[in-house]
Amino acid sequence: MRYQSQMIAAGSGSVGGCTYSRNRSGQYIRRRAMPVNPGSAFSQIMTGALASLVTAWTSTLAQSERDLWDTWAFNTQQTKFGQTYFMTGQNAFIAMNSPRVQAGLAILTVAPAVYSGASLSPPVVTIADESAQTFTFTFNNADAWANSASGSLFIFASRPQNASRQFFKGPYRFVERLAGATPTPPTSPHVTTGINTPFPFALGQKMFLQFRAQDADGRISTPYRDGIVAVA
Repeated sequence: MRYQSQMIAAGSGSVGGCTYSRNRSGQYIRRRAMPVNPGSAFSQIMTGALASLVTAWTSTLAQSERDLWDTWAFNTQQTKFGQTYFMTGQNAFIAMNSPRVQAGLAILTVAPAVYSGASLSPPVVTIADESAQTFTFTFNNADAWANSASGSLFIFASRPQNASRQFFKGPYRFVERLAGATPTPPTSPHVTTGINTPFPFALGQKMFLQFRAQDADGRISTPYRDGIVAVA
């Protein structure tokens, strides 16, 4: 509510249970709102995962290991929205290990020795099966990730979108990991496990998938996205 005070010319901030401020109508006072945590269970899990990686960087890695991550980041140019930049060693460590944490894999502490990202031939989503809640996509099993037992293709899915949607930046949620050669490369096409689909989707809705490959040494590819309308 608005107020006029003979003692307070201008109030700003909170005292006790009251917050003082002003707008174009003048000074006002309102009950102080206590913030709540709007995060979903999934976002809280991811917050915990990122916190564990930050802790690993500062407490688990030796200084010599952090130096090697810094060296890799300094020598590996990144590109985003047409602009080039360089990550920090900590950024690189977290970027390469975040999808591993989501997939339940061990954290990589040793920085790659090759100064580049991983390569990924663009996968193509061919079916979003509404009845089975699965996705089918093709991929190139000649890629480096597919020919190493330590290689991975990480798959992420969007929330359902209108069929007219042409692009979806994010956020995406982890679906599953497709492992590399054990001992032979995985076969294309691949069908995801329906129980792993994070967002239920209906007939006619559009789903977007995001893919990131990781080579055996930890180098990760830039994200590749593709979308398709769900069928029965």
